Order: sequence, then structure tokens, then C-alpha cells
Amino acid sequence: MEKHAEKLIVALDLDSAPEARSVVSELKGSVGAFKVGLQLFTGGGRELVHDLVESGVRVFLDLKYHDIPNTVASAAVEAARLGVWMFNVHAFGGGEMMRRTSDSVREFCSSSSTQAPIMLAVTVLTSWDQENIREIGVTENLSDQILRLARLTKESGFDGVVASAHEVPSIRGAVGDGFTVLTPGIRPSFATKDDQKRVMTPAEAVRAGSDYIVVGRPVLNAPDRARAVEAILGELAGI
Repeated sequence: MEKHAEKLIVALDLDSAPEARSVVSELKGSVGAFKVGLQLFTGGGRELVHDLVESGVRVFLDLKYHDIPNTVASAAVEAARLGVWMFNVHAFGGGEMMRRTSDSVREFCSSSSTQAPIMLAVTVLTSWDQENIREIGVTENLSDQILRLARLTKESGFDGVVASAHEVPSIRGAVGDGFTVLTPGIRPSFATKDDQKRVMTPAEAVRAGSDYIVVGRPVLNAPDRARAVEAILGELAGI
């Protein structure tokens, strides 16, 4: 698979497993991975993720775990047991939660000779802005809050963060190299913003330093999904 396709993750933000299987069948081999989030996991469940992994598909399990440390660590170990390529938690869960999760997953993978998944933490949702974080009592500037959470994520043993492409350069400056940054809220030049606020095009995000980009509705709702993917890869090829 070409290098640009490796960076592209298609979000399977769908109601059912049959719909998801159809999209995967249509796009498998032309994108780097598929994201299974709360909607599909609730509707399709563990069996769908298992089947996708068994078929050789890379799965980003986007459940944004956020609970007491033991609960999140245990859930993350189950994600690793499923063989997912990547999963995430909410950095707002704190350092203890992330450290316990990182330690538990790495211990499980080492003892079971399982490939360790990429572990990411969400800093601030890309649908949020300064007003949203103020509503929950965070008075710190949005950008400063994101950098604080990125540093905490790295210190806690995680591999990277989920963040808007707008913050990637400052995150790189704060935590250094060797830290994965995945960017959701990507809207190709042919798409609308929908409910996202801090967005970029695929080319802008990769140029800013994003390692992976997630695209959902612009692909899923396209009349021809394969051509939509080709258009996105074409944007990336122009970097």
C-alpha cells in the first residue's frame, strides 16, 4: 500500500455490522485502517471487530475509555486481546488511569506474545472550542490545555494523542519526536465541516505533521466511496 494510503483511516460511523462489512469490502486495500467507534461498536459489537481483525484489517477502536484506572486498564487489555491495531482513552481521565492502562496492556502483550496496539489519548475533542472547555470549569487557554494533556499522555507511557491538526506543530514542540498524532475532523476540499470546529483538509493536516488522518462522512456519504478515497489520496499526493 502506498505511503499516503497508510495515513488514511476511514471512520465506520454506521448503524450496523452489515453496513460496515460492505464498506470494508469496498475499500479494503485502498486505505490504511478502519475506525470502529461507539455507534458501530454498540450496534455491531465485539464480534465485528474480531472478524475484521481476523480478515487482516487494521482496526482503530475509538471508544475513548474514561473511567476509574482499573476499569480502563482491564478494558484496554481486552482490546489488545482482540488484536486491534490502535485504541484510545480520554486524557481527562488522568495520569494514574493512563499509566495503569499502559502498564497493563504492555504486560499482557509481553506475556502473551501479542503485538501491542498503538495507545492514544484524546486531548480535546475537535468539536470543542474555548467556550466548551469553559463550560466544564477549565479556565486555561484551549491550546495550553491541549499541550498539558499531551505532555501528561507521554509521561504516562502512551504512544501519542488524538488532536486537531491545528495543534500538531505545538504538540511536536512540547513532547518531541517519536510521538504519534492522529487527527480526526478532517474535511477534504470537496466536503462540508458538519459539526466539527477545528478542521483541516487532508493535505493541510499531513503537512502540519499529523501521522494519521480520520475521514468519515465525506467518504461514507459519497455517491462513489472509492472515488472519494481516490480524491483524498490525490490531495495527499500533491503535498
